[in-house]
Amino acid sequence: MASTKTKPHYVDNSKLYVAMVEYKNLVSESLENNKSPPRISNYIGESIMKISTHLAYKPNFSNYIFREEMISDGIENCLQYINNFDPNKSKNPFAYFTQIIFFAFIRRIQKEKKYLYTKYAAIGRANITHETSQLQNHDRGRQYNDQIQYGEWSQEQMDTFMTDFEKKIISKKKIKTKVIA
Repeated sequence: MASTKTKPHYVDNSKLYVAMVEYKNLVSESLENNKSPPRISNYIGESIMKISTHLAYKPNFSNYIFREEMISDGIENCLQYINNFDPNKSKNPFAYFTQIIFFAFIRRIQKEKKYLYTKYAAIGRANITHETSQLQNHDRGRQYNDQIQYGEWSQEQMDTFMTDFEKKIISKKKIKTKVIA
């Protein structure tokens, strides 16, 4: 017969809730006494870090090369909005922080895509790809190794990315104009 043991969660939601209630009490006391708000406890900080790190390894976020930036953004946003958690409304700080981190990841991905679009547009305008392709034809083996090592895209992949990104921008503008009109 199979074992029914369950793997313990990496963050205990009930402990995190108790820690958040204690922190919120300390914050309200410090505000009443006109003192600066206290630091978060180590347990809250570790929990936020674990949530952010584990979420970054989910399949929809795992293949990005800027994963560390995503994790940092998630932690930063949690610390920014930690005082908005209301223990009277919810007893689930794990879900609260997971949502904050999730949307921080989405924002980082959008920023990186915008950066890539700008980079490829600049390369296209400068006509660098044509000149570099002539140089790379000289040494095909080196070009192939460089693409693998540095993760460079071919001209076709860059063009596809650019057109997809531009279509997305145009569709967002159409939605905004419909809402305004």
